[in-house]
Amino acid sequence: MKNIKFFIALFCLISFAVSAQEISDNAIGLRLGDSDGFGAEISYQRRILRTNRLEVDLGWRDSRDYNAFKSVAIYQWVLPIEGGFNWYFGPGAGLGIVDFSPVPYDDRKDYYYPDGGLFILAAGDIGIEYNFKIPLLISLDFRPEVGLIGYNDFSDNFDFDIGLGIRYQF
Repeated sequence: MKNIKFFIALFCLISFAVSAQEISDNAIGLRLGDSDGFGAEISYQRRILRTNRLEVDLGWRDSRDYNAFKSVAIYQWVLPIEGGFNWYFGPGAGLGIVDFSPVPYDDRKDYYYPDGGLFILAAGDIGIEYNFKIPLLISLDFRPEVGLIGYNDFSDNFDFDIGLGIRYQF
């Protein structure tokens, strides 16, 4: 009987907290992170339900060793904390294309051209955000990513991506 009362009280508290939740219909901006050198991502968020949204990020990297593009989509549940603060979490997936720079052979002037191509990854996301009274949203999140298919340096590893997001809401 105590368990039933506990779960009823918990359900009422969650319902009250969710009813106080407000997320914008759309938000667009930048997410600055560090996963495998994908330092900047263009980020778009679209509300799906009252407390759920879809985030799509497009990142790019131009380095000495490779050039790459990566797109990640994450379905998020957004829950209020207090005073404009929310926390969010959710699963996602992504894909990308990588092109590697030529690598010189030892003791030769010839170059080896490593294969690049498509890679696919699974991701998760958990973070905290502050919704200003003006149409500005700032967030800090943690996105673990694991490669599933593709080139070994991008598919056989586990990356921790910590990102700071700044978005305009409309």
